[in-house]
Amino acid sequence: MLAWMGTGSSNGAIVAGHHTGQAQMGTVELERAVASARALRREIRAGRFTGQTSGQAPGYVQANLVVVPREAAFDFLLFCQRNPKPCPLLEVVEAGATAPPRLAPGADLRTDLPRYRVFRDGVMSEERSEVRDLWRGDFVSFLLGCSFSFEQPLLAAGLEVRHLRCGCNVPMYRTSIPCRSAGPFSGPLVVSMRPFRPADALRATLVTGAFPEVHGAPIHQGEPAAIGIADLARPEYGDPVPIEAGELPVFWACGVTPQEALLRAKLPLAITHAPGHMFVSDLRESELHWFRESLR
Repeated sequence: MLAWMGTGSSNGAIVAGHHTGQAQMGTVELERAVASARALRREIRAGRFTGQTSGQAPGYVQANLVVVPREAAFDFLLFCQRNPKPCPLLEVVEAGATAPPRLAPGADLRTDLPRYRVFRDGVMSEERSEVRDLWRGDFVSFLLGCSFSFEQPLLAAGLEVRHLRCGCNVPMYRTSIPCRSAGPFSGPLVVSMRPFRPADALRATLVTGAFPEVHGAPIHQGEPAAIGIADLARPEYGDPVPIEAGELPVFWACGVTPQEALLRAKLPLAITHAPGHMFVSDLRESELHWFRESLR
């Protein structure tokens, strides 16, 4: 069963440990835990943390970022609704706003990710550490669930997460599975991969299936060629990891999928996170179930 606790305050902030009937988190523990996510964002904003975020601020939900002009926002929202496995919506931020009021009030989407990608006319033109000078009043920001958010539950279940052991980014691959298109947005599904022995792959499926807000259960395990992946040693994004004898590659839908769609949409300007360099929110992983229900 997915454990959860929390409620929303009147200003949209997430307040953990105050849901009636749920276990209470001690004040000192809560303050320390919330500070870990906020402290990481402060380090990122100051330029002192620039790496990928897997394993950082454990217990907090991480999110993919996609920023598009308002004229393209409805079509991208429709793309997310038609492709909920790679694009599970956590929050859509009003045009021009820089803070997500539900996920992290007071954060700044222009500065609080370690690395950004800038897309111009269908080309990924640059990566940079902040995007304040590019920000426009018509930018609509989308925050999508990230699989880094189910890695702590995997570890808690006694399962190894290989890229964490290796100290690298998760490997991500372009597949031959097409997404459902919406307006100018189309393209292939991108997946992340974590290897497990068969029995552990089943356990990993059960653990991650409890978290549909961050991609949920895997979409494939076993033969990579069945989903159009030619070489596991050469991921399109992230870093390769070793697969040991007797292990299966297990594949989850990935929030880098919209970046493939942006290459085809050819918008004059769009911004995303760099793969693996996520937005770390104030929402606890244990609050995800409540968070989903509160949006209905």
